[in-house]
Amino acid sequence: MHHPGPPRFLATGETTELAPRDPDPDAAYAWRVADAPPGSESTVGDGPVTEFTPDVPGRYLLGLDAPDGDHLLTVRAFAASYAGVDVAGGSGTAIRDRDVDDEPIDYAAREQHEGVGRPRVRVDASVASDGDAAPAGEGPDDSDAGRAGEAVFTAVPTPNPDSTLEAGELAVRFVVDDRDIEAAVAAGRTNPRDALRASEDGRELRVSLDAVPDRLRVHAVAVARDPGEDPRVSVADAAAVVRVDDGPSAVDEAGGGEAVLTPDTPEFETVRLNEPPAWTNEASVYEVFVRTFADAEEGHAFDAIAERIPRIADLGVDTLWLTPVLGHDGKPHGYNIVDFFDTADDLGDREEFEALVETAHDNGIRVLFDFVANHTARDHEWFQDAYQNPDSPYRDRYEWQASGEPGTYFDWELIANLNHANLEVRRFLLDVIDEWAPLVDGFRCDMAWAVPDSFWRELRDRVKDIDSEFLLMDETIPYIPGFHEGMFDVHFDATLYFQLRQVGRGAEPASTVLDAVDQRAEIGFPDHAEFLQYIENHDETRYRVECGDAAAAAAGAAIMTLPGVPMVYAGQEIGQRGRRDAIAWDHAREDIRDRYERLFETRRDHPALGPAGDLSRVDYHVASGDLSERPVVASGDVHPDDVVAFRRSDGEEDLVVVLNFAPDDASVAVEVDHGERDLVTGEACLVEDAEGTERIRVDEVAVVPVAGE
Repeated sequence: MHHPGPPRFLATGETTELAPRDPDPDAAYAWRVADAPPGSESTVGDGPVTEFTPDVPGRYLLGLDAPDGDHLLTVRAFAASYAGVDVAGGSGTAIRDRDVDDEPIDYAAREQHEGVGRPRVRVDASVASDGDAAPAGEGPDDSDAGRAGEAVFTAVPTPNPDSTLEAGELAVRFVVDDRDIEAAVAAGRTNPRDALRASEDGRELRVSLDAVPDRLRVHAVAVARDPGEDPRVSVADAAAVVRVDDGPSAVDEAGGGEAVLTPDTPEFETVRLNEPPAWTNEASVYEVFVRTFADAEEGHAFDAIAERIPRIADLGVDTLWLTPVLGHDGKPHGYNIVDFFDTADDLGDREEFEALVETAHDNGIRVLFDFVANHTARDHEWFQDAYQNPDSPYRDRYEWQASGEPGTYFDWELIANLNHANLEVRRFLLDVIDEWAPLVDGFRCDMAWAVPDSFWRELRDRVKDIDSEFLLMDETIPYIPGFHEGMFDVHFDATLYFQLRQVGRGAEPASTVLDAVDQRAEIGFPDHAEFLQYIENHDETRYRVECGDAAAAAAGAAIMTLPGVPMVYAGQEIGQRGRRDAIAWDHAREDIRDRYERLFETRRDHPALGPAGDLSRVDYHVASGDLSERPVVASGDVHPDDVVAFRRSDGEEDLVVVLNFAPDDASVAVEVDHGERDLVTGEACLVEDAEGTERIRVDEVAVVPVAGE
C-alpha cells in the first residue's frame, strides 16, 4: 500500500517529509491539503516526495492520490515550541538543515539544552470483554460496544524532569492511524473514528471491537493543558490491538476420533509499537571491524570471523555488530559501497557470509547488519554515469552542489549523498532492505541523522511487520528524542561516551556520568527508549590510549552497570591500542579479558543493572586515613572527583555500584546500608577507618547488594 504511514505530530514551523510507501517509480503520485485549520496557508509541493510545514495549530488532513487509491494522512500541529531549546533540533531534517551553511556538526559535543525539554507519554492497549465494556451512555454505539467488547488505549503522561508542571497539568492528544481507518471502511466496518469513546480526563480511548480491522493503531502525545505554561510536545507513543485469528476454538469430535477446531469469537493481542524488542533488555553488543578482526587470506574473512565466534560467545556477549560487508571502493572501513546486493570480494562470498551468521546463531549470538542508506561510493556505477553528465538517467539520484560536485558531509570526498526525494532511490533502498533483513537480526543504521525520517518510518514498519523482534539501532550523534517515534529501538549514546572521556581525562568529575544518563529524560526520550553504551568504536581512539588503563577499566565497568545496552569494540577486551589495526590476539592481556568476562556475568546475573533497572543517586564520601581529622581526604592518586556511587534496583534486587577512575584503590563510604561482598569479584570488599566506619574498597568497580538483598 502506498499510504505514507503513521500520523505526524509537529510544531508550527517544523517541516516533515512526505513520501508514498513501497513506490513504483513509473507511477504518478499527487499530494494535496485536503483539510486544514482556519487561517492556514500551508501547501504541499508537486513532486511525489514533498515537504509539509504547518503554519497554524490544529488538525490537517493531507491527501495522496496514488495508483492504489486515495489516502489521507493526519498531521496534528501544536504551537511553535522548539526555538532555542535543543541544539540538535527536533528531527533529522533539522540536523541536516544545520549543515546548509557548511557549519560542521560537532560529533564530540554533549547534547545541550536550554529551558525545559519535552514531556513524555506511554500508551498501552488492552481488550475489555463484554462485562468490562464502558457503561452505556458514555459515547456513541454504546449498545454495540457492550455486546462486542472494546479496545482500550490508555496514555500516561509524565512531566519533563525539569518542568514545574504536575502530571495532572498535562493533556493527551490521541490520533487513530489513518491506515486502519481506511482498512476498516474498505472492509465494511464502522469507521473507528466514529466509534471512539474518550474518558472524562482524556487519558483513555475506547473503540468497539466491531470497528477494529486486522489491527487498530492509536498514537498519542502529551502536551500542557495550558500552552502558555510549557509549549513542548512529547515524542509520540503508540499501541495497537491486532486481530490474531478467528478466535478461541471449541473442539468437536470428528470421524476417526480426530479433533476439529471450530472458530467461536474473534481473538486479539495488544502490541506497544515503539517498544524495543524484549531481548534487548539483556543484550550486549560486540562490534567487529571486519577487515582487521581476524588474520585471514584475501576473500576468507567471513570464515576467519566464524572461527572466533565461540571465543566471542565465551566473553559473554550475545549480539554481533559487523561493519559493512558489501562490495566497496577498496577503503578498509567499507562504508563507501559500490554493490548493495553482494558481499565484498575481499571478505568472502554470500554463502560464506550466511554461514557466518548461522555460526553466530548456533552460538546464541544475534547479528546486526550495518545498513548504509545515505550515500554510495563515487565508484558506484550510478555516480560514474551521472558525474558531469546532466543527461544521465542517474543524475537525479544524487544531491548536487552549485559547483557541480555531489552533496556530501564534512571532508568525505569519496562518497556522494543520495537524493531520497527520488522514487528510484527509495525503491532501490527498499529492495536492499528486503535482500538482507531476512538473513540477520537487526540493522545498525549508519548516519541515521542524514536520512529523512519518512524513510526510517517506512523501514521500521517494513521489517517489524515481518519480525517484531528485529532490532533497529541508529547512529545519530548527538541523539535525538524524535528518532524514537516510530523509527529506532536503540540509540547511540554519544553523550555518555563523551562524558566518560571527560572523566577519564580528569576534565570533569566522575559524578557527571549520572548527569549524562539523566539527560536522556531531560531532553524528552521516553522511559522505554534504550541506549547503546560504549567507550570506543572504529571511529574513535582507544580509550586507554587517551585516558590510561585505570580509567579505561572504570569506564568499561560504567557501561556495564549504568542503564543501557553495553558494547565492546573488538580488541577492547584484550587491551588493544590501535583503532583499526589488526587485532593483536597473540599479545592479549588476559587480565583485561577476565575482567570483562566477570562484568558481563555480573550484569547477566543481576538484571537490576540492565536497561529496566532504575538509577538513583546516593550520598557517598571518598576517604582514607583518620576521618576524625578531615571529613573528606584524598591520598595518592585518588581524588573525590575520581569516584562516583549510585544505586540500581528493579523491584527484585537493590544494588550499590561504585566506580573508581583513579589508578589507586579508593575507600568509599556510601550512605545506605549494604552488604560486604562485591558481586563482581565474589570477595569481601569492606574495610574500616580509624573510627570503625565501614567503607567499600574499590579498584575500578564494586557492586554490592543493599542490606536485606
